[in-house]
Amino acid sequence: MYHNPDITIKSVIICEHYADVSHMMRLLHENEYRLFDKTAQWADIEANYMKHVVAMQKDCDGLCLMAMHGETPVGFIFGYLEEQDDSRIETYTGKQLYVSDGFVMPDYRHRGIYRQMNALLEQHYTDMGVKRFLRFTHIRNTGMRSLLEADGYFVSRLLYEKWL
Repeated sequence: MYHNPDITIKSVIICEHYADVSHMMRLLHENEYRLFDKTAQWADIEANYMKHVVAMQKDCDGLCLMAMHGETPVGFIFGYLEEQDDSRIETYTGKQLYVSDGFVMPDYRHRGIYRQMNALLEQHYTDMGVKRFLRFTHIRNTGMRSLLEADGYFVSRLLYEKWL
């Protein structure tokens, strides 16, 4: 658990903090919609998406870290392990961490909370022997891209889309 004068970061079970995680996921999703208007409405996908993250936490060594200011949740990050399959083209063959979601409430941004949660998440999986971390962010999310690049992530693929 990480402590600073204002924030405590702790591991949580998503289904035990469902309302808090879902609320922050909704806010995250609204941000993603502002970046890309083809993003589905949270109300349309909430049940299935939350079912998915609960299952990934249980079945794929998932870890959800929640940042707390006193008793108030102010951020979270979630990742889980994926197995390589025979179709991969990269040389790495071990398990890989997929960081699927993360969010910090607007009033708590620019305090290093996300970076602290990310470092703790990475350390947890590094201790398990994981050497490859994967994540997606929208091309227009320049703040997240800058944070990731400052933390040693790099762009290895670009996804091109065509909507008809």
